[in-house]
Amino acid sequence: MTGENPADPRVEAEHEQEAETIEAAAVPGLTQQAAVAARSPLQLVWSRMRRDRVAIASTIVILLVILAAIAAPLIAMWVGHGPNEQFREDGLTEFGTPVAPNSQFLLGTDNLGRDVLVRLVYGAQISLTVAFFATIGALGIGTVVGLVAGFLRGWVDTVLTWLMDTTLSLPQLLFAISLVALVGPSLATTVVVIVLFSWAPIARVVRGQVLSLREREFVEAARSLGASNWRIMRVDVIPNLLVPIVVYGTLLIPQAIVFEATLSFLGLGVLPPTATWGNMLAVASQGSLYTIAPWLVVFPSAALLAVTLAFNLLGDSIRDALDPRQTLFAGRRRLARRRAARRAARKGAKA
Repeated sequence: MTGENPADPRVEAEHEQEAETIEAAAVPGLTQQAAVAARSPLQLVWSRMRRDRVAIASTIVILLVILAAIAAPLIAMWVGHGPNEQFREDGLTEFGTPVAPNSQFLLGTDNLGRDVLVRLVYGAQISLTVAFFATIGALGIGTVVGLVAGFLRGWVDTVLTWLMDTTLSLPQLLFAISLVALVGPSLATTVVVIVLFSWAPIARVVRGQVLSLREREFVEAARSLGASNWRIMRVDVIPNLLVPIVVYGTLLIPQAIVFEATLSFLGLGVLPPTATWGNMLAVASQGSLYTIAPWLVVFPSAALLAVTLAFNLLGDSIRDALDPRQTLFAGRRRLARRRAARRAARKGAKA
């Protein structure tokens, strides 16, 4: 985690807003220590998050995409078009080219006369499903490997660290092509490929955290009371890893979405006619179809950009909100110094 940058205008604005809120709600006679004790860590995180406009906007975008994916069957019923239903008469021009967005096809059609809007929301289902299961799998494997390697040390750490380095050195795309050639492209294969290349960075982060935690006083106290290594890891160490795991999980989801779209674009992911954002872009690239039907590229690309950007920005906001070095009264002290400087400047001007 990175410390705060005093020169960052977003940090300055956050501290000023936080200080003003605290000052307005301050109770006479309440000390700073009592004010901090009166608010739980979760309340402090929520207090920072709800004043972060970027986090709120990112959350809204993510919720809208999730709702669109869940409501995909309802959207298909509303427009009266299935995701793989072809409209050769209404969905194609007299020259056999896709129809531009209109009242019947809100986002236009593709080369087979299929509704782009319906395929876009069904593609969101695939992207979010792959991202969810791949993230859960990568976090599970990476946490266990990093925890064991960092806590047990010795030959176990050596072997597991070598395994992490080997995994990180493998070319992802070439390995994915080889694996798909052996077992065939499918949704399960896509999830497995993403997990295989995502657990190692998580394991390295967790290992570094565990190396620090294993030397802490509460771990030494548990060891002196006769607790086994497995109990210490389960009860004392894992709860202290939740913050980096949550932050890394939010940053891993957009990586999984982009990797799934890349595999589908190359024909290595979910096979057509199942709608995914990747194979929708692949259709647009066939015969340079995007030159006469740019909406085939614009809408899937915009969906990918919006989701990945929203998850990345939300992950950054969560990391900043969970950073314990952002103290409650840092903004109040900064604001007090500014006001004192302004008063001194006004006095100097009057003199």
